Amino acid sequence: MFITVGAIVLLTLVILRINNVFFSTSSVMLDTKFGVMAVSLGSSIIEEANSKAFDAATDSSSVSDLSSLTAPSSLGPASGEVYPNFNDFDDFNGFTKSTEGDSTFQSAVFNIDCKVVYINPSNPNVDAGVKTWHKKLTVTVTSPSMKDTVRLSTIFSYWYFR
Repeated sequence: MFITVGAIVLLTLVILRINNVFFSTSSVMLDTKFGVMAVSLGSSIIEEANSKAFDAATDSSSVSDLSSLTAPSSLGPASGEVYPNFNDFDDFNGFTKSTEGDSTFQSAVFNIDCKVVYINPSNPNVDAGVKTWHKKLTVTVTSPSMKDTVRLSTIFSYWYFR
């Protein structure tokens, strides 16, 4: 009788341990899935921004003087410009997007926030605060379903050749 009770207790412990392992594996797989989706969303925004002109002033012609570029305080879409009809890189400054209501993202809601600043190549992690030939886009992707925040950055430089 004691052997039977001991076997049942041992079997119960083994079953509980296996269920715990399955639950942990599922949780890790979901975290990984959401992380990959967040990186994919952020990369898509970066690719889209990199396909645009460097600045509104360089949209239809080239410039050779920094004074022709958009002021740091004016980075963002011009009056009347709305996504997805942005024409230059810095239009993504202040851009936000949510996948809520998007049927392709049924498992989680992702929130995307973008920031564009001028930077100096010698210190790309600090906002230059003045016009330079280099702009940095930082895309932040968050979700209540993810434990971490995904933050991706790219630097877009303007090169003028005569």
